[in-house]
Amino acid sequence: MSAVVVYGATGHTGRFVVAELAERGFTPIVSGRDAARLSGDDVRPATVDDAGALDRALDGAAAVINCAGPFATTAGPVIEAALRAGIPYVDVAAEIEANVSTFADYAKAETPVVPAMAFYGGLGDLLVTAALGEWTTADEVRVAYGLNSWHPTPGTRMAGQVSHDRRAGRRVRFRNGALEYHDDKPTQQDWLFPEPLGRRTVIADFTMADVVTVPSHVDVPDVRTCMTIEAATDLANPDTPAPPAHGDADQTFVVDVLVRADGVERRAIARGGDIYAVTAPLAVEAVRRLLAGQTRTTGVASAGAMFDAADFLRSLAPHLSVELP
Repeated sequence: MSAVVVYGATGHTGRFVVAELAERGFTPIVSGRDAARLSGDDVRPATVDDAGALDRALDGAAAVINCAGPFATTAGPVIEAALRAGIPYVDVAAEIEANVSTFADYAKAETPVVPAMAFYGGLGDLLVTAALGEWTTADEVRVAYGLNSWHPTPGTRMAGQVSHDRRAGRRVRFRNGALEYHDDKPTQQDWLFPEPLGRRTVIADFTMADVVTVPSHVDVPDVRTCMTIEAATDLANPDTPAPPAHGDADQTFVVDVLVRADGVERRAIARGGDIYAVTAPLAVEAVRRLLAGQTRTTGVASAGAMFDAADFLRSLAPHLSVELP
């Protein structure tokens, strides 16, 4: 089976991705910045400031999955190496500004580049695309993240700090067809999630990577995301412990997507457990489809633009369950 490089293989998500590749019959090539932490049958350390080392890490591989944040630092160099090697690039970036840069900087790429192929960004984009169906435009997209808890990894915290610093502490939202940076204080509202969560208080305009992935291929003026207050509080608390290495068995998520056009509303729902663990099948299935030619476009594209969204989502059972219109 094909060899796939996992850059950032020693991180929490990277380890899930390596295991998922092996489970699916791929040959993982383990790579990253810290040679002392890497282990496996094929280990290829490389720092992002060493193009030669990155080229050697990708030599002979069929694709690369970048799990090493902050992606503001790693995405560009690893994409460049993938383009030199002529192999597909997938990452799990949830950093809004890093995703914006990827779409802008590699708009003319001919090799497939799929950013944000993760729980945040990729899953929401697939759900939105599946809910749209034959629609090519929408008046509004809303993505509600229902998490009963959130144990952020050190990588998540680091990436969040990088994004916070890049926007000088301001908040961001997608309104009137563009990203807006603002200083409005967060507000709360109720959201009626499907079972098992039910009615929950959410932080409105808790903006996630969907505000980049969805508008990259959907003509929509307004994309809003929100987050349950329990998860937002866990993220804000510096004392919230990181998830256990084997995964967070106590976590439950429901991603509830609403799309509206001309007064008609459609809904798509995904349910599952560990948000980091579910990123692995998302990223690996993306690679499988890229290598099998099961794609709708080439170059840089979000999950919803690159793949058959409904078919992709259904293929993720038993990692998550979906309800599509």
